[in-house]
Amino acid sequence: MLRYIQKLFKVLTPQQGIFLYYAVAMFIAFMLLKNPYIYEKDIHISNIDTLFVAVSALSVTGLTPVNIVDTYNQYGYVVIMIIMNLGAVGVMSIGTIVWLIFGKKISYKERKLIMVDHNQTQISGVVNMIIEIIQVILIIELVGAIIFTVYFYNDTYDIRHSLLQGIFASISATTNGGLDITGQSLIPYQDDYFIQFVTMILITMGAIGYPVLLEAKQFLSNNDPLERFSLNSKISVITYFALLLIGTIGIFLLEMFHSQKLMSWHGRLVNSLFQSVTTRSGGLTTIDTSLLNEATQLFMSGLMFIGASPSSAGGGIRTTTFALMILFIIQFSRGRQAIKVFNREIDPQDIQRAFAVLVLAGTIVFTSLLFCILFENGRHDLIDLIFEVASAFGTCGLSTGITGELTDGTKIIIMMMMFIGRVGFISFIITLGGKQSTDKVRYPKERILIG
Repeated sequence: MLRYIQKLFKVLTPQQGIFLYYAVAMFIAFMLLKNPYIYEKDIHISNIDTLFVAVSALSVTGLTPVNIVDTYNQYGYVVIMIIMNLGAVGVMSIGTIVWLIFGKKISYKERKLIMVDHNQTQISGVVNMIIEIIQVILIIELVGAIIFTVYFYNDTYDIRHSLLQGIFASISATTNGGLDITGQSLIPYQDDYFIQFVTMILITMGAIGYPVLLEAKQFLSNNDPLERFSLNSKISVITYFALLLIGTIGIFLLEMFHSQKLMSWHGRLVNSLFQSVTTRSGGLTTIDTSLLNEATQLFMSGLMFIGASPSSAGGGIRTTTFALMILFIIQFSRGRQAIKVFNREIDPQDIQRAFAVLVLAGTIVFTSLLFCILFENGRHDLIDLIFEVASAFGTCGLSTGITGELTDGTKIIIMMMMFIGRVGFISFIITLGGKQSTDKVRYPKERILIG
């Protein structure tokens, strides 16, 4: 059996290999969550709901058909935290660390898989990158866990409860997992700005992109004012915070006379900022999203569709894809063919990839929504289904509360969306296309009418 699997991986493309690795990881996560000893007493859930939680945790989404705190015991929390960490840093990252521990040499094929898993453009230095990513993530989670644990202990004086809550909250926020063991996400902390700001910082660390974190770490450690940040990092950071600002203003204006009408101005501002941050891929919320008006839900669905930065714990079409589309439209409207930014010219291949991602992502989300509407047959409002599908595709995890009420057919669609969101859309597209090849024959060019 093992020999057959090894032969299979040899004939697969790196993208197909990643696809299969994640499929195997999700099966393992499913089997771990089938363990009866991780459930509360007299709790039994169906196989499809168990698989749903496994897919949601590994894809660090946060959608769940069951209430985590009422379903799992402390052993279950630990299993879910392990799965979320595995999903956040990537299957190949964990595999690489295991190989290094046992002294196994990382082959070219395996380095190629790592490169694809983290959406990198070059193979050199990927192993060191993996080690640094894991170190940074663990440090962020540790600091977050300490802050949360101390804060919760000052409220409850129960060290065991505070430690469990603190560690889970830190891992869920940093990995953008979106799951919680409060039973109400962060709604009980709607007026607690400290908890909200710490959570927002952790979500941002997980969603802004690992390359950005590593370059920032390098800059701070070298203390070199001439240290140059890559174009990818510049575009990722600027787009991330631009979307954050747009989201905050949009939610503030749309909800100031609705769900936030009884809040103070600063309460409205902080909660709007939190909802904007969490739409990048966080999944945690301080407001019952079912109480938001439909315009806000649609607006947030658009933000979730864009998602987080590339090579991060988040999904969606990614911030850089969105940025390239905006830059292309601006340059095209000015009659320019090349996209120039920060004294650099964007490679035309990246523009083509961005267009392919946008068009195919839109097609897949639209098709998935059609099937969800068909399966639900009027049981839920259209806006609720749009919100659910966008949340799954962006591996965000926000929901209007309908996840547990969905039919099995819709749950399968949502799981597929979460899986695609975690594997990465570029990898998914190339997986469907098979092995890549270069054109050996060129033909004369001819123009066609557009628009």
